[in-house]
Amino acid sequence: MRKRGYHHGNLRQALVDAALQLIEAKGPTGFTLSEAAKQAGVTPAAVYRHFEGREDLIAEAARQGYEIFADVMQYAYDKGQPSALAAFEATGRAYLAFARKYPGHYIAMFESGISVNRTPELAAVVRRAWDVLENAAADLSQHIPPDRRPPAAMFSAHIWALSHGVVELFARNSPGKQSPFSPEDLLESGIGVYLRGLGLIGPDD
Repeated sequence: MRKRGYHHGNLRQALVDAALQLIEAKGPTGFTLSEAAKQAGVTPAAVYRHFEGREDLIAEAARQGYEIFADVMQYAYDKGQPSALAAFEATGRAYLAFARKYPGHYIAMFESGISVNRTPELAAVVRRAWDVLENAAADLSQHIPPDRRPPAAMFSAHIWALSHGVVELFARNSPGKQSPFSPEDLLESGIGVYLRGLGLIGPDD
């Protein structure tokens, strides 16, 4: 007798969903494939019809996470238009919002040790997410004189690193959560300092 009526390809996604719950609860190395199978309501043998092992399962969770992440970033970027500054700042806030709303995906993407080049599909969607932030940086960079303009890839890398640092230190279970400032305030002020350094916003903005 089938459990939970998984059919028509739903089992693969059910296993990913189970893994996401376990990743959030126990971390990417804190669960076994047998636990994922049990959570999905199937036998351990059924897992191997869809995934070669735990890392393969986590990689698929990461790929799906990057798909959501890229869409969230793109939506934020589009919503900020036509202002290049508003669009750029929106992508930074979207990073924090994603980490809070999709913790299982976030951990699979950034804390599992899974290489972004593990599969061509994963590498492609990571590139899509990166391109959104790089495009936002390139748009904003047009307001900087060419001789003072950092490469868009560097510009976006700085903001990605800043956003990631705020998430890791102040928005998750870490000592930084004791900060008297909210992650949103820390990120907004950090981006503000960076943009003032580039001359993109005035001292009183």
